[in-house]
Amino acid sequence: MHEIRSWEDMRNRLDSDRRLREPLSRLAARYLLEARHDGRPHDPVARFHLGNGARVERVNWLADSSQRGLQQSFGLMVNYRYDPDAIENNGEAFVAFVAGGAVAASATVRRQTRVRK
Repeated sequence: MHEIRSWEDMRNRLDSDRRLREPLSRLAARYLLEARHDGRPHDPVARFHLGNGARVERVNWLADSSQRGLQQSFGLMVNYRYDPDAIENNGEAFVAFVAGGAVAASATVRRQTRVRK
């Protein structure tokens, strides 16, 4: 077993051992699309972007491999897409989400939430 002695060791271990990539990315996608607090997205950054009409576009593996990034999110980061033609619809979808509907998200992120067999 490889002992992790520093944040750099952790980043290198995550980068070399890809077994965690799929389950952590899936959990992040599910968190962004499903976790709620008082009916709104639990994550404050997601709440901001989705409330302004963006959609969850992509979950990025090891996009922030700094010590803080690894501590906060195992290095995962999210891209939000503001499509001028869809902002109004996405804003309406956010209102629907607060009422129990779905978050605006790309097909890629929606697929990530499914467990692979």
